Amino acid sequence: MTLTRTWVPPYDLSLGMLLVHRRGAGDPTYRLVDDTHHRGIRTPHGPATLSVRMRGGAVEARAWGPGAVWVLDQLPSMLGADDEPHGFDPREEVLRRAIRRVGVPRLGRTGLVMEALTPAILEQKVTGQEAFAGYRALVRRYGEQAPGPGAELDLHVQPAAPTIRSIPSWAWLRMRVDPARSRALVTAARVADSLERTVGLPGEEVERRLTSLPGIGEWTAAEVRQRAHGDPDAVSFGDYHVAKDVGWGLTGEPWDDDRLRGYLAPYRPHRGRLVTLLLRAHGHRPRHGPRLAPRTHLAL
Repeated sequence: MTLTRTWVPPYDLSLGMLLVHRRGAGDPTYRLVDDTHHRGIRTPHGPATLSVRMRGGAVEARAWGPGAVWVLDQLPSMLGADDEPHGFDPREEVLRRAIRRVGVPRLGRTGLVMEALTPAILEQKVTGQEAFAGYRALVRRYGEQAPGPGAELDLHVQPAAPTIRSIPSWAWLRMRVDPARSRALVTAARVADSLERTVGLPGEEVERRLTSLPGIGEWTAAEVRQRAHGDPDAVSFGDYHVAKDVGWGLTGEPWDDDRLRGYLAPYRPHRGRLVTLLLRAHGHRPRHGPRLAPRTHLAL
């Protein structure tokens, strides 16, 4: 059965904000067909397929599966309805120009911690190519086909935490996931219910709880805070590109994390919002060097 919802946001909205949940162009949980975004989502009530498009100023959504009611209820939150950018009023002219160009970003939240944490752990300290390949393998081998039009779209849902806990060590190697990342992910899956209950807690407490787990650091916690919690202060320090791209957008030269931390300090609790604003306005710096090659010593 197909469930539908039409929602008219009281602010300017681009569905492009949903792309933060796509992990590489081949992400099996995300399909962008023409102007419609399709996501395979594991909700607290089971798997769901969510399809979203804009028509005029309205968001038209359809959903299938046991989690269909849940995802339609959460749709405004996913699209930034819970985010109020009050107090975000930068005075620097470069930032004012960015706001005039792209507007003040609203940040969505899914309320799904493991959905954000699983790919984030797989992206730790490896090339994007290697991370996305491992994530695709995990979803296709141990996830499930998304409900409704999932077969037609080749759309899948991430594996549940009990499934992740049951994957043997040799199977992770076949997916090109090294022991450090697989151990971190299995450890997180063992306390998945507790992690899901962090939604709604202050950002610093969320980070403390996440980073108390072996193998999870500041960068990974920030990736989860941004997507699952919609935290406007979360910044992915330690990312290979973020500080460089922000520095390039502001000054024409790449920065390091220390310089970025110093620059962002006066903008608490909107540091992540400011980074999002600059990346939307200026994009990524030109990249002319050779791409990092993925590792080749793991088992096929």
